[in-house]
Amino acid sequence: MWWEKKPQSDLPNPRPTPVTPPLIAKVETPMPETIRREPTSSSASPVQAVIGRSIVLKGELSANEDLLIEGQFEGTVNLQDHCLSVGANGKVKAEIHARQVVILGSVNGNVSAREKIEVRRSGNVIGDLTAASVSIEEGAYFKGSIDILREGKGEESRITTAASAYDND
Repeated sequence: MWWEKKPQSDLPNPRPTPVTPPLIAKVETPMPETIRREPTSSSASPVQAVIGRSIVLKGELSANEDLLIEGQFEGTVNLQDHCLSVGANGKVKAEIHARQVVILGSVNGNVSAREKIEVRRSGNVIGDLTAASVSIEEGAYFKGSIDILREGKGEESRITTAASAYDND
């Protein structure tokens, strides 16, 4: 009868079903290209020479490529058709002539650029700046005068900082 208990051996023994982990799709990442490609002349990235942190030079420097100075240089720099960058560790005591100048380090001397001079936040300049465009970021140190060159006219518009520092800390 229904109230009677059946022995356990008569009941089917439930077996636990094995749990299979869900399949994870493999993500394949391609290996990086190991072949070094040489830049071509039509490449957008220009060639840039570097004067490293441990290099100390004195004399006259001229080049037909962009230049980054991270070390120390004293003398004159002439890069008429190229860009000079003074890195954050660079210390330059020179008369500078270039197409464009970017200063993140220290420059003591007059800087003349055909297009633009940029003095970045960490830059320190003591000397006169002459260019068509001058940019001095907040926090940069500048002591000297600024001459803005106007295109189409042989004259210069002179803006002088009364021998005081432009210091925005």
